[in-house]
This record gives sequence, structure tokens and C-alpha cells, in this order.
Amino acid sequence: MTTVLVADDQELIRFGLRTLIESSAGFEFAGEAADGLAALAAVRETRPDVVLMDVRMPGIDGLEATRRITADAGLAGTKIIVLTTFELDEYVFDALRYGASGFLLKDTKPSELLTAIRLVADGGALLSPSVTRRVISRFATEPARKLKPHPRLDSLTEREREIVGLVGEGLSNDEIAERLFVSPATARTHVGRAMVKLGARDRAQLVVFAYQSGLTN
Repeated sequence: MTTVLVADDQELIRFGLRTLIESSAGFEFAGEAADGLAALAAVRETRPDVVLMDVRMPGIDGLEATRRITADAGLAGTKIIVLTTFELDEYVFDALRYGASGFLLKDTKPSELLTAIRLVADGGALLSPSVTRRVISRFATEPARKLKPHPRLDSLTEREREIVGLVGEGLSNDEIAERLFVSPATARTHVGRAMVKLGARDRAQLVVFAYQSGLTN
């Protein structure tokens, strides 16, 4: 059973998401919050598997709530999906940098949202949609971008550095395998080892590390 908490300042959206979750097999509604501080308190109390987090909320916004949740070692088992209205929302890259496992547009189909929740709960990340690639690419290639290499970058092998760079481009394990002429299992193994060495919560953080360290142009 995957437990889900909804944080959004619009009552109608909270009601719709709650109805969807409560009526879907394999999911349990953990609670809801109308602002960032309430979301933080609710997460600490219920420790859900996944939080659907709106960006713009009163009090502290969804970005700050995300940062505080992912910085809490006691909440390591909670994953966050940021919900946004616009494809080129300027806050999305910061959400990933703060530890969100990905993001979705609010007009995502219910079946796709449920699939995304399952994916993130299992340790995956929402990095395959083209909209995600466009947003990350937009902010990663800003002229004012400053490289901040990860302190553990030197612990990666050359192959692992190469694969982290490809993850940063938004490639799946299958796409990485095809690009490097290796098996998907080998690609998956390298990605997993890189995550461990860099202390990444999930694949989404590998994307951020790749851009900040200059592994992806």
C-alpha cells in the first residue's frame, strides 16, 4: 500500500486528488495540507511514501517545504513529486535541486499520475518526459551558470562519470545502454553505484549533480 499526502492551497485540487487516491487500489490517502508549514508538520506526523507538493503556497512555499523534508534524515523514505501549472515553471529546477523526485503538470491524466506515484515510491524519478528535459536544460545552460562539482565526484570511475552525464541528459537506462553498447542491466548497475557514491536520494538528484559538476553540457 502506497501512502500519499497532498499539499496544495486550492481546496478543489486537494479534494480531486484525495478522491482519486482513495478510490484507487494500492493507495492510501495519508492526509492533506493547504500551506508549506502544514505540509511539513503533516509529513513528520504521517511519514507518507509520496507527497504531491504544490509550488506556490502561503507560509513557506513548496520549494522550502521540499528542502526541509529532504534535509531531514528521519524522512528519507518520503519522496516528493512537485505539481506545477506551467511547463516552463522557473521553480522546477530548484525543486529537483532540493531533492524532489520529479514533477508533473496539474493537468496530467489520473492514470498517469498514479503510475508516477508508483514509480517514485519504488525509487524512480520522473525524468523521461520531454517537458522535464526542456526545463532542466533551460536552467542548466543559463550564461550565469556556475559549476559546483560534487565533493565526491572523484570517487566515480570514468564510465560512471560518463553515465551520470547521460542521466543528466534525461536518458533512461535502456537509452544509455543503447548509446554505450552495453546491456540495460549494466547501465542500471552503473547508475546505482553512482547514486551510492554521490549520496543521491534518487535519479533526479543525479541530474542535478551532472549539471552542477559540468558532466552534462
